[in-house]
Amino acid sequence: MATLRDIRRRIKAVKNTSQITKAMKMVAAAKLRKAQGRMLELRPYSDKIYEVLGNLSRAGDAEAHPLLVKRLPKAVEVVVFTSDRGLCGAFNTNIMKAAVPFVRQLKEKGLQVSINAVGRKARDYYKRRDIALRQVLTGISGKVDYQHARSIAGDIMENYMAETFDEVYLVYNEFKNVVTQQVKVVKLLPFETVEAGGQGAAPAAEHAGAPETLDYIFEPSAAGLYRVLIPKAVEIKVFRALLESQTSEEASRMTAMENASKNAEEMIHNLTLVANKVRQATITRELMDIVGGVEALKK
Repeated sequence: MATLRDIRRRIKAVKNTSQITKAMKMVAAAKLRKAQGRMLELRPYSDKIYEVLGNLSRAGDAEAHPLLVKRLPKAVEVVVFTSDRGLCGAFNTNIMKAAVPFVRQLKEKGLQVSINAVGRKARDYYKRRDIALRQVLTGISGKVDYQHARSIAGDIMENYMAETFDEVYLVYNEFKNVVTQQVKVVKLLPFETVEAGGQGAAPAAEHAGAPETLDYIFEPSAAGLYRVLIPKAVEIKVFRALLESQTSEEASRMTAMENASKNAEEMIHNLTLVANKVRQATITRELMDIVGGVEALKK
């Protein structure tokens, strides 16, 4: 049985851990508020740009831009968004649980799959399994900006138009609320102006009662508009995935640290009870020794 000194040392260690987890929860909560604000501001813009492109696609040439052209898929790129750090609950585990079977399904179809890892956790996961990574981006957790999205999207679009791969998918956590994040597998390329639900889909109610054919006047031209809007929309889609992932990461970390703090408090309570029992047993034993000594002297 552990001595009273050992138990008190353990209580002190757990208290120190509890202070750390509480501080990490506060930091995560502050980062969550900031990331959530940026994400909520981007969502309407992201949805609107897809709605505009959806309207244009119904009136213009659906293949007026190289990113709209659909090819018979032979090679596929999968962009996996994870965090750079741990201590965020099941955030990274859920991503990999979705990405791994998805990649396996693509390979079973005879497709060549390349991995684009965003975050150290995705990079380390695939490196441990000797899976080649075409592109890696790390060190952006907690400091995502539009330049990161532009860099990722620019590389993807360049390789897509060079026919390095024929389809691109994003795998990331979409933020629902503080305790719920949903893993999304979204096609990025070939670019689809109107999606069946999810990110970028234009609500059907907005088009209720609208004429079936709209006579748009393109200035300078449909191809000119596509040349500007489609790359921008791809960048926005990647940026949204980055912000959704960052917000989900901070929410998961805040929840994980809150649970860790509660567990630490419960452990401190249980250890304190054990310490009291050991102390009482020690006092009782010492009293019995004293009483036994007194009785021995009387004899």
